[in-house]
Amino acid sequence: MAVRGVRPPTPEERQRRKHYLYATLITCIVLVMIGSTIHVIKLGAGRMEDMRKMASYDLKEESARVRAAGEDITLQEKHEAGRLANQGYTVVEADRLLSREQWEDLATMIVIPAGPFTMGTDLDRADVQDKPAHRVVLKAYSLDKYPVTNAQYARFVAATGHRPPLNWKNGRIPQGELLYPVTMVTWYDASAYAKWAHKRLPTEAEYEKAGRGTDGRRWPWGDKMEPDRLNTYYNVGSASKVGSFPRGASTYGVMDLAGNVDEWTADDFLPYAGSKAPHELFQGKVPVAGTAQDREMKISEQQIINRNYKVLRGGSWKSDPFSTSLFHRDYSFANYASDFYGFRCASDVVKQPQSP
Repeated sequence: MAVRGVRPPTPEERQRRKHYLYATLITCIVLVMIGSTIHVIKLGAGRMEDMRKMASYDLKEESARVRAAGEDITLQEKHEAGRLANQGYTVVEADRLLSREQWEDLATMIVIPAGPFTMGTDLDRADVQDKPAHRVVLKAYSLDKYPVTNAQYARFVAATGHRPPLNWKNGRIPQGELLYPVTMVTWYDASAYAKWAHKRLPTEAEYEKAGRGTDGRRWPWGDKMEPDRLNTYYNVGSASKVGSFPRGASTYGVMDLAGNVDEWTADDFLPYAGSKAPHELFQGKVPVAGTAQDREMKISEQQIINRNYKVLRGGSWKSDPFSTSLFHRDYSFANYASDFYGFRCASDVVKQPQSP
Protein backbone atom coordinates (compact mmCIF):
# COMPACT_ATOMS: atom_id res chain seq x y z
CA MET A 1 0.00 0.00 0.00
CA ALA A 2 1.46 3.32 -1.10
CA VAL A 3 1.85 6.23 1.36
CA ARG A 4 0.03 9.40 0.25
CA GLY A 5 2.43 11.94 -1.28
CA VAL A 6 5.29 9.43 -1.58
CA ARG A 7 6.03 7.89 -4.93
CA PRO A 8 6.47 4.13 -4.76
CA PRO A 9 9.91 2.92 -5.88
CA THR A 10 10.27 1.68 -9.38
CA PRO A 11 11.37 -1.91 -10.06
CA GLU A 12 14.86 -0.61 -10.96
CA GLU A 13 15.10 1.21 -7.62
CA ARG A 14 13.99 -1.89 -5.69
CA GLN A 15 16.66 -3.94 -7.43
CA ARG A 16 19.30 -1.30 -6.68
CA ARG A 17 18.30 -1.26 -2.97
CA LYS A 18 18.61 -5.03 -2.84
CA HIS A 19 22.13 -4.78 -4.25
CA TYR A 20 23.04 -2.19 -1.60
CA LEU A 21 21.59 -4.42 1.15
CA TYR A 22 23.50 -7.49 -0.05
CA ALA A 23 26.70 -5.47 -0.35
CA THR A 24 26.26 -4.17 3.19
CA LEU A 25 25.68 -7.67 4.57
CA ILE A 26 28.71 -9.07 2.74
CA THR A 27 30.84 -6.18 3.97
CA CYS A 28 29.74 -6.84 7.56
CA ILE A 29 30.49 -10.54 7.26
CA VAL A 30 33.95 -9.86 5.81
CA LEU A 31 34.72 -7.36 8.58
CA VAL A 32 33.66 -9.90 11.22
CA MET A 33 35.86 -12.55 9.62
CA ILE A 34 38.81 -10.17 9.44
CA GLY A 35 38.30 -9.16 13.06
CA SER A 36 38.10 -12.80 14.16
CA THR A 37 41.24 -13.66 12.24
CA ILE A 38 43.14 -10.77 13.79
CA HIS A 39 41.92 -11.86 17.24
CA VAL A 40 43.08 -15.45 16.66
CA ILE A 41 46.46 -14.23 15.40
CA LYS A 42 46.86 -12.05 18.48
CA LEU A 43 45.91 -14.98 20.73
CA GLY A 44 48.39 -17.20 18.91
CA ALA A 45 51.13 -14.62 19.17
CA GLY A 46 50.45 -14.24 22.87
CA ARG A 47 50.52 -18.00 23.35
CA MET A 48 53.81 -18.27 21.46
CA GLU A 49 55.25 -15.53 23.63
CA ASP A 50 54.09 -17.39 26.74
CA MET A 51 55.75 -20.56 25.45
CA ARG A 52 58.98 -18.70 24.76
CA LYS A 53 58.97 -17.35 28.30
CA MET A 54 58.43 -20.86 29.68
CA ALA A 55 61.24 -22.36 27.61
CA SER A 56 64.08 -23.58 29.79
CA TYR A 57 66.80 -22.58 27.33
CA ASP A 58 67.49 -19.85 24.79
CA LEU A 59 65.47 -20.69 21.69
CA LYS A 60 68.41 -19.55 19.57
CA GLU A 61 70.01 -22.81 20.72
CA GLU A 62 67.06 -24.89 19.55
CA SER A 63 68.93 -26.42 16.61
CA ALA A 64 71.53 -27.80 19.00
CA ARG A 65 68.96 -29.29 21.35
CA VAL A 66 66.18 -30.73 19.20
CA ARG A 67 66.91 -33.65 16.90
CA ALA A 68 64.96 -34.37 13.76
CA ALA A 69 63.35 -37.78 13.41
CA GLY A 70 66.01 -40.29 12.38
CA GLU A 71 68.97 -38.02 13.12
CA ASP A 72 70.15 -40.19 16.01
CA ILE A 73 70.01 -43.25 13.76
CA THR A 74 72.10 -41.47 11.10
CA LEU A 75 74.68 -40.52 13.72
CA GLN A 76 74.74 -44.10 14.89
CA GLU A 77 75.33 -45.43 11.37
CA LYS A 78 78.33 -43.11 10.97
CA HIS A 79 79.55 -44.18 14.38
CA GLU A 80 79.21 -47.89 13.61
CA ALA A 81 81.07 -47.39 10.35
CA GLY A 82 83.97 -45.78 12.23
CA ARG A 83 83.65 -42.47 10.41
CA LEU A 84 83.72 -40.40 13.60
CA ALA A 85 87.12 -39.36 14.92
CA ASN A 86 88.05 -40.84 18.29
CA GLN A 87 90.87 -39.55 20.45
CA GLY A 88 89.34 -40.51 23.78
CA TYR A 89 90.89 -40.83 27.23
CA THR A 90 93.71 -42.91 28.56
CA VAL A 91 92.99 -45.01 31.66
CA VAL A 92 94.89 -42.51 33.80
CA GLU A 93 93.01 -39.54 32.31
CA ALA A 94 89.67 -41.26 32.91
CA ASP A 95 90.54 -41.98 36.54
CA ARG A 96 91.37 -38.31 37.09
CA LEU A 97 88.02 -37.03 35.82
CA LEU A 98 86.53 -37.12 39.34
CA SER A 99 87.68 -37.08 42.94
CA ARG A 100 87.87 -40.25 45.05
CA GLU A 101 84.77 -39.15 46.99
CA GLN A 102 82.82 -38.69 43.77
CA TRP A 103 83.84 -42.11 42.45
CA GLU A 104 82.81 -43.72 45.73
CA ASP A 105 79.41 -42.03 45.69
CA LEU A 106 78.74 -43.09 42.10
CA ALA A 107 79.70 -46.67 42.96
CA THR A 108 76.99 -46.87 45.67
CA MET A 109 74.54 -49.73 45.27
CA ILE A 110 71.38 -50.08 47.32
CA VAL A 111 69.99 -53.41 48.45
CA ILE A 112 66.31 -53.91 47.62
CA PRO A 113 64.92 -56.52 50.02
CA ALA A 114 63.26 -59.73 48.91
CA GLY A 115 59.50 -60.00 48.82
CA PRO A 116 56.35 -59.29 46.78
CA PHE A 117 55.22 -56.06 45.14
CA THR A 118 52.53 -54.94 42.71
CA MET A 119 53.75 -54.67 39.13
CA GLY A 120 51.72 -53.01 36.36
CA THR A 121 48.42 -51.21 36.80
CA ASP A 122 44.67 -51.40 36.26
CA LEU A 123 44.20 -47.65 35.79
CA ASP A 124 41.78 -46.99 32.93
CA ARG A 125 43.91 -44.31 31.29
CA ALA A 126 47.19 -46.24 31.46
CA ASP A 127 48.68 -47.61 28.25
CA VAL A 128 47.48 -51.07 27.37
CA GLN A 129 50.98 -52.61 27.62
CA ASP A 130 51.16 -51.54 31.29
CA LYS A 131 48.19 -53.74 32.29
CA PRO A 132 47.12 -55.67 34.26
CA ALA A 133 48.33 -55.15 37.82
CA HIS A 134 49.82 -58.38 39.13
CA ARG A 135 51.82 -59.67 42.08
CA VAL A 136 55.52 -60.41 41.61
CA VAL A 137 57.91 -61.87 44.15
CA LEU A 138 61.60 -61.01 43.83
CA LYS A 139 64.74 -62.16 45.58
CA ALA A 140 66.91 -59.50 47.21
CA TYR A 141 69.11 -57.63 44.74
CA SER A 142 71.30 -54.54 44.56
CA LEU A 143 70.70 -51.59 42.25
CA ASP A 144 72.93 -48.65 41.38
CA LYS A 145 71.95 -45.57 43.33
CA TYR A 146 72.35 -43.46 40.18
CA PRO A 147 72.22 -44.00 36.43
CA VAL A 148 75.66 -44.68 34.96
CA THR A 149 77.36 -41.35 34.28
CA ASN A 150 79.55 -40.13 31.44
CA ALA A 151 82.58 -40.22 33.75
CA GLN A 152 81.96 -43.86 34.68
CA TYR A 153 81.45 -44.80 31.05
CA ALA A 154 84.72 -43.04 30.13
CA ARG A 155 86.56 -45.43 32.45
CA PHE A 156 84.95 -48.35 30.65
CA VAL A 157 85.84 -47.00 27.22
CA ALA A 158 89.43 -46.30 28.26
CA ALA A 159 89.86 -49.76 29.79
CA THR A 160 88.27 -51.78 26.98
CA GLY A 161 88.58 -49.73 23.80
CA HIS A 162 84.80 -49.86 23.41
CA ARG A 163 83.28 -47.22 21.13
CA PRO A 164 82.42 -44.00 22.99
CA PRO A 165 78.85 -42.65 22.86
CA LEU A 166 77.79 -40.96 19.65
CA ASN A 167 77.58 -37.49 21.20
CA TRP A 168 81.16 -37.45 22.52
CA LYS A 169 83.10 -35.32 20.04
CA ASN A 170 86.48 -36.90 19.35
CA GLY A 171 85.69 -39.43 22.07
CA ARG A 172 85.49 -36.80 24.79
CA ILE A 173 82.64 -36.03 27.20
CA PRO A 174 80.79 -32.79 26.39
CA GLN A 175 81.91 -29.86 28.52
CA GLY A 176 80.31 -29.81 31.97
CA GLU A 177 78.60 -33.22 31.63
CA LEU A 178 80.87 -35.54 33.61
CA LEU A 179 78.09 -36.33 36.07
CA TYR A 180 75.27 -36.46 33.54
CA PRO A 181 73.82 -39.90 32.71
CA VAL A 182 75.59 -41.40 29.73
CA THR A 183 73.26 -41.37 26.71
CA MET A 184 73.44 -42.26 23.02
CA VAL A 185 74.26 -45.84 23.99
CA THR A 186 72.51 -48.96 22.74
CA TRP A 187 71.26 -51.87 24.81
CA TYR A 188 74.35 -53.77 23.65
CA ASP A 189 76.62 -50.96 24.88
CA ALA A 190 74.83 -50.94 28.25
CA SER A 191 75.14 -54.73 28.55
CA ALA A 192 78.85 -54.58 27.71
CA TYR A 193 79.43 -51.96 30.40
CA ALA A 194 77.51 -54.00 32.98
CA LYS A 195 79.57 -57.11 32.19
CA TRP A 196 82.82 -55.11 32.49
CA ALA A 197 81.66 -53.77 35.88
CA HIS A 198 80.85 -57.36 37.05
CA LYS A 199 77.15 -56.48 37.19
CA ARG A 200 74.13 -56.86 34.90
CA LEU A 201 71.21 -54.83 33.62
CA PRO A 202 68.18 -54.91 35.96
CA THR A 203 65.03 -56.68 34.94
CA GLU A 204 62.04 -54.41 34.46
CA ALA A 205 60.48 -55.91 37.60
CA GLU A 206 63.58 -54.99 39.61
CA TYR A 207 63.51 -51.47 38.25
CA GLU A 208 59.81 -51.05 39.03
CA LYS A 209 60.02 -52.42 42.57
CA ALA A 210 62.97 -50.16 43.42
CA GLY A 211 60.75 -47.18 42.63
CA ARG A 212 57.29 -48.30 43.74
CA GLY A 213 58.22 -50.17 46.89
CA THR A 214 55.57 -52.45 48.36
CA ASP A 215 52.66 -49.98 48.44
CA GLY A 216 52.22 -49.76 44.65
CA ARG A 217 52.86 -46.02 44.40
CA ARG A 218 52.91 -44.44 40.97
CA TRP A 219 56.07 -42.36 41.39
CA PRO A 220 58.98 -42.81 43.81
CA TRP A 221 57.46 -40.25 46.22
CA GLY A 222 53.76 -41.18 45.93
CA ASP A 223 50.72 -41.06 43.66
CA LYS A 224 50.67 -37.35 42.78
CA MET A 225 52.71 -35.93 39.91
CA GLU A 226 55.02 -33.27 41.35
CA PRO A 227 57.16 -31.75 38.55
CA ASP A 228 59.72 -30.26 40.93
CA ARG A 229 60.74 -33.77 42.03
CA LEU A 230 62.04 -34.95 38.63
CA ASN A 231 63.47 -33.86 35.29
CA THR A 232 60.75 -34.37 32.71
CA TYR A 233 58.88 -32.79 29.81
CA TYR A 234 61.50 -30.18 28.97
CA ASN A 235 61.41 -28.50 32.40
CA VAL A 236 65.22 -28.61 32.18
CA GLY A 237 65.69 -28.95 28.43
CA SER A 238 68.25 -31.77 28.55
CA ALA A 239 69.43 -34.55 30.79
CA SER A 240 70.69 -33.29 34.15
CA LYS A 241 73.38 -34.19 36.65
CA VAL A 242 72.49 -37.39 38.51
CA GLY A 243 71.00 -36.78 41.94
CA SER A 244 69.84 -33.26 41.06
CA PHE A 245 66.36 -34.07 42.39
CA PRO A 246 66.93 -35.54 45.87
CA ARG A 247 63.23 -35.14 46.72
CA GLY A 248 62.52 -37.61 43.94
CA ALA A 249 64.36 -40.48 45.65
CA SER A 250 62.52 -43.75 46.19
CA THR A 251 61.74 -45.13 49.64
CA TYR A 252 64.92 -47.21 49.33
CA GLY A 253 67.01 -44.15 48.46
CA VAL A 254 67.47 -44.86 44.73
CA MET A 255 67.77 -41.68 42.64
CA ASP A 256 66.41 -40.68 39.21
CA LEU A 257 64.13 -43.68 38.76
CA ALA A 258 61.52 -41.32 37.25
CA GLY A 259 62.60 -38.83 34.61
CA ASN A 260 66.05 -37.68 33.45
CA VAL A 261 66.75 -40.62 31.09
CA ASP A 262 64.78 -43.65 29.97
CA GLU A 263 66.78 -46.68 31.15
CA TRP A 264 67.49 -49.93 29.38
CA THR A 265 66.46 -53.11 31.19
CA ALA A 266 67.41 -56.72 30.55
CA ASP A 267 63.97 -57.78 29.30
CA ASP A 268 62.33 -58.21 25.93
CA PHE A 269 59.08 -56.28 25.45
CA LEU A 270 56.45 -58.99 25.93
CA PRO A 271 52.84 -58.93 27.21
CA TYR A 272 52.05 -59.59 30.85
CA ALA A 273 50.01 -62.65 31.69
CA GLY A 274 46.36 -61.72 31.21
CA SER A 275 47.21 -58.73 29.01
CA LYS A 276 44.52 -57.53 26.58
CA ALA A 277 47.04 -55.61 24.48
CA PRO A 278 47.06 -56.52 20.77
CA HIS A 279 49.77 -59.00 19.87
CA GLU A 280 51.04 -56.72 17.08
CA LEU A 281 52.11 -54.12 19.66
CA PHE A 282 54.91 -56.38 20.88
CA GLN A 283 56.18 -57.35 17.44
CA GLY A 284 59.19 -55.49 16.10
CA LYS A 285 58.42 -53.19 13.18
CA VAL A 286 60.53 -51.22 10.74
CA PRO A 287 59.47 -48.60 8.18
CA VAL A 288 59.57 -49.91 4.61
CA ALA A 289 59.03 -47.85 1.45
CA GLY A 290 57.27 -50.04 -1.11
CA THR A 291 58.27 -48.23 -4.30
CA ALA A 292 60.91 -45.84 -5.60
CA GLN A 293 58.26 -43.11 -5.60
CA ASP A 294 57.47 -43.83 -1.94
CA ARG A 295 61.17 -43.58 -1.11
CA GLU A 296 61.44 -40.30 -2.97
CA MET A 297 58.42 -38.90 -1.13
CA LYS A 298 59.61 -40.46 2.16
CA ILE A 299 56.42 -42.50 2.52
CA SER A 300 56.69 -45.79 4.36
CA GLU A 301 54.61 -48.45 6.10
CA GLN A 302 55.43 -50.36 9.26
CA GLN A 303 56.47 -53.91 8.45
CA ILE A 304 56.65 -56.60 11.13
CA ILE A 305 60.01 -58.35 11.50
CA ASN A 306 61.15 -61.32 13.56
CA ARG A 307 62.89 -59.25 16.22
CA ASN A 308 61.84 -58.18 19.72
CA TYR A 309 62.05 -54.76 21.31
CA LYS A 310 63.82 -54.23 24.64
CA VAL A 311 62.06 -52.55 27.57
CA LEU A 312 63.09 -49.11 28.83
CA ARG A 313 61.83 -47.76 32.14
CA GLY A 314 61.47 -44.50 34.02
CA GLY A 315 60.64 -41.94 31.35
CA SER A 316 62.95 -39.06 30.54
CA TRP A 317 63.53 -35.34 30.27
CA LYS A 318 61.61 -35.46 26.98
CA SER A 319 58.70 -37.57 28.23
CA ASP A 320 55.14 -36.60 28.94
CA PRO A 321 55.12 -36.34 32.77
CA PHE A 322 52.69 -39.25 33.08
CA SER A 323 55.01 -41.46 31.03
CA THR A 324 57.37 -41.28 34.01
CA SER A 325 54.93 -43.41 36.01
CA LEU A 326 56.93 -46.34 37.35
CA PHE A 327 54.56 -48.88 35.83
CA HIS A 328 54.96 -47.39 32.34
CA ARG A 329 56.80 -49.55 29.79
CA ASP A 330 58.68 -47.90 26.96
CA TYR A 331 60.48 -49.95 24.30
CA SER A 332 62.99 -49.76 21.49
CA PHE A 333 65.23 -51.98 19.39
CA ALA A 334 68.41 -53.06 21.17
CA ASN A 335 70.66 -51.46 18.55
CA TYR A 336 69.02 -48.02 18.77
CA ALA A 337 70.51 -45.12 20.69
CA SER A 338 69.06 -41.77 21.66
CA ASP A 339 69.90 -38.66 23.67
CA PHE A 340 67.37 -39.77 26.29
CA TYR A 341 68.34 -43.46 26.58
CA GLY A 342 70.62 -44.37 29.49
CA PHE A 343 70.95 -47.21 32.00
CA ARG A 344 72.04 -48.35 35.45
CA CYS A 345 73.27 -51.70 36.72
CA ALA A 346 72.06 -54.33 39.15
CA SER A 347 73.59 -57.36 40.83
CA ASP A 348 72.44 -60.35 42.84
CA VAL A 349 72.77 -60.27 46.60
CA VAL A 350 75.00 -63.15 47.64
CA LYS A 351 74.21 -64.49 51.10
CA GLN A 352 77.20 -64.57 53.37
CA PRO A 353 77.79 -67.92 55.09
CA GLN A 354 76.84 -67.82 58.74
CA SER A 355 79.56 -68.29 61.33
CA PRO A 356 79.53 -71.72 63.04
